[in-house]
Amino acid sequence: MNNSNLIDNLTHIKNRIAKACEAAQRKTNEVKLLMATKTVSAEKIKILLEAGETIIGENKIQELKDKFSALETIPHQSHFIGHLQSNKIKEVIKYANCIQSVDRISLAEKLQQRLVFENKTIDVFIQINTSYEASKFGIAPEKAIELALQIQQLDRLHIKGLMTIGLFSAATEKVRQCFRLLKNIQQEMLSKNIPVQELSMDMSGDLETAIQEGSTMIRVGTAIFGARPYPDSYYWNESK
Repeated sequence: MNNSNLIDNLTHIKNRIAKACEAAQRKTNEVKLLMATKTVSAEKIKILLEAGETIIGENKIQELKDKFSALETIPHQSHFIGHLQSNKIKEVIKYANCIQSVDRISLAEKLQQRLVFENKTIDVFIQINTSYEASKFGIAPEKAIELALQIQQLDRLHIKGLMTIGLFSAATEKVRQCFRLLKNIQQEMLSKNIPVQELSMDMSGDLETAIQEGSTMIRVGTAIFGARPYPDSYYWNESK
């Protein structure tokens, strides 16, 4: 894919976001774009960062590490959006500004320990398995508030929001139920003073539905960078 195609694809996605916001009676600046960049070269990412985009999401620690030096001179945020294994904590906090896949207290506590050791803090999203699929990571919805309250006690982790993958399905209403469940959990957490202002949901095909249901961060990969070796649903397992 050449540079002009990348810019065209980005423009198309931005237009879709704007139209979806208008239809949902939301302001466009309420919704951020996260470019899911697994398997995408640093050179291609750089083109879009230089065009004004500011957030990338990586699923693999090695890719986050490999692209870091090529991108570090351009202001942006790197979010880790894959399943995080405990033995990768030391590396992920070197290269990521935010971890969107915190889904268990054991992981949060190990992050806290390492962050204390390095005298750092990091932003986190709590990943919730709103589709209840065994193949997906994330805390069960009914256990999410308990986990959030536990994480709130860890001073090196700053809770920013909730993340879900949702159902990988062409059935819009089934996907909508996943997004709506995340929104409902957010509202309950906010009532308990858990600062989950951000909702990270969607893959390329569900953008409009996600915005209707309150997403503040849209994750898009294929629709910008083109088809990759595996469908988007594959990309959430960091160990693969």
